[in-house]
Amino acid sequence: MSIDRSTILLADDDPTIADSLAPFLERAGFHVLVVSDGVTALEKAQAHHPELIILDVLMPRMDGRETLRRLRKLNIWTPTILLTKVGEASERALALEEGADDYLNKPFDPHELLARIRAVLRRARPGERSLSSAWLLTASELVLDRRARRATLSGETIELTPKALAVLEYLMTHPDEAISRERLLDAVWGWEYPAGTRTVDTRMAELRRALDDDPSEPRFIETIPSEGYRFIASVYGEG
Repeated sequence: MSIDRSTILLADDDPTIADSLAPFLERAGFHVLVVSDGVTALEKAQAHHPELIILDVLMPRMDGRETLRRLRKLNIWTPTILLTKVGEASERALALEEGADDYLNKPFDPHELLARIRAVLRRARPGERSLSSAWLLTASELVLDRRARRATLSGETIELTPKALAVLEYLMTHPDEAISRERLLDAVWGWEYPAGTRTVDTRMAELRRALDDDPSEPRFIETIPSEGYRFIASVYGEG
């Protein structure tokens, strides 16, 4: 194995996924270890120190979320992506709070998973908590306190609707990543919510007014034509 070839631990008890996804990721340049339950995933993570872990939520012996909780209790902060069939926004938020770096709903496009893997690896800081599990996010003079559900700019609280705050939170936990309007809809509103992509644009306009962020010369949120948005300021997490 080449020294610059990152190792991915893939834990999924569905053989059709493991049998197709592992070769796909190998072709993309990764070395892939495949296991089919949470207990073995926990053992392999400790023994092999992969650069990234992919956990199916529903697995025998130990489910993916419990596996993730145990990894984090052991202070193993290996970047982790959850694969889930759960669509409710509250369930996804809970998964992120428990220490996941990202999640993807099944069924998914393997190319979308590959894009998420690369994005997570780009922003990972070895041995440190992920931004998704940090309670305090800071980008220049902007601070987001996730526990208090409050954002401040230069020390002053900014007034945001709950959805605008949730959009800001998602962008800040996924910095320097192109986020489509559809992905924000899924992450913040959930597909069960009857909202269109214009709803995202409305909340984005609210955010920009509150942050005094000029779309033509943004400090925080950049518009990607025909695609979506990107949080361009460097983000640091604490706690």
